[in-house]
Amino acid sequence: MPTLPDRSQTLRHRVATLALAISALSAALATPALAAGADGGDASDAIRQAVDAAIRPMMARYDVPGMAVAVSVAGRQQVFNYGVAARQGARPVTDDTLFEIGSVSKTFTATLAAYAQARGKLSLDDKTTKYLPTLAGSAFDGISLLELGTYTAGGLPLQVPDTVNTMPQMVEWLRQWQPAAAPGTQRRYSNVSAGLFGLATAQALDATFETAMMGQLIPKLGLTHTWIEVPRAQMGNYAWGYKGDRPVRATPGVFDGQAYGIKTTAADMIRVVALNLDVQAVSDAALRQALAATHAGYFRVGGVGGMTQGLGWERYGWPVSLNDLLAGNDARMVTEAQPAQRIAPPQPAPADALINKTGSTNGFGAYVAFVPAQRIGVVLLANRNVPIPARVTAAYAILQALEGRAAATPR
Repeated sequence: MPTLPDRSQTLRHRVATLALAISALSAALATPALAAGADGGDASDAIRQAVDAAIRPMMARYDVPGMAVAVSVAGRQQVFNYGVAARQGARPVTDDTLFEIGSVSKTFTATLAAYAQARGKLSLDDKTTKYLPTLAGSAFDGISLLELGTYTAGGLPLQVPDTVNTMPQMVEWLRQWQPAAAPGTQRRYSNVSAGLFGLATAQALDATFETAMMGQLIPKLGLTHTWIEVPRAQMGNYAWGYKGDRPVRATPGVFDGQAYGIKTTAADMIRVVALNLDVQAVSDAALRQALAATHAGYFRVGGVGGMTQGLGWERYGWPVSLNDLLAGNDARMVTEAQPAQRIAPPQPAPADALINKTGSTNGFGAYVAFVPAQRIGVVLLANRNVPIPARVTAAYAILQALEGRAAATPR
């Protein structure tokens, strides 16, 4: 199961994180080769220097065994590998290393649902029980797929209850569950909500969730090293996560695939970012519509620095301050309900937006962020659950450095 964020963790690391921000931003923005006029080789070296400046101090501060970092700048992608995928045997991180991405998996689930909608298989406005009739007669008669996908169903819990170990038990628990708030009025981040969203989507596609994801969406995205269940032949590429000094990996559970179960490489993940950066260039019409739909604004979430809830992704205006980005990714956004206001009709994403998502499991930490107007994006994958403020700060520093390089590259 994914790690429950510790509210005190944010406070405990705030001073260290802000110090890291100053150091990383100073180093990245001082990199001369990011200026206009640098040739391809110099630009690549400069990007490496900017990534090093942001990542190496974080790895040292939090004893991170290994990381893969990928960037996209003006249509060009690069991957940078650090450290080891497993301390035993000192197996290095490579372009083929698989990391658990935790809740970044929710963006895949959201894209699958939006893809199903684009193909006419479902509507986000449909009620849950249209696709999950075993829940008929429960609160889910009045809860839409959109509300499941945006965590606004009325207070579904973050984690699957400890007493639930099978899908029949989950169904029985859900039949008894009652909302704490009217659907569509508050956002409470929830693996259960994302799990139901994915389950209903798979039913609409007349498939299991894994079959729908691996057989329909993943090939459409052009991904070759992304799985829910890592194949035996790829286990040698699967990194070990670390909790303290103990190597760990996520264990299967109810709704794991839908909510936090994707394993992938930085190279595959930056391909996803590249598609999201230039949606209009995607040739497949249904996939193009799906990607755009995940960026749309469906709910304004109160009191978190201007965060707008998309489908899987979360959105801010660009430029956005580091403080606002940290506030929107604070532990309280995971553990506490926030007031939400429906945007109807959904608001298409402006180009000048930062779109992001964090993800964690017990032994891994991930962060993905991109800015379409600037043609820049970054992927951070680590085999330790690095505090989210540190991840966001490092990625922010990298984006600041990339912005200058993208501006110097002709469109």
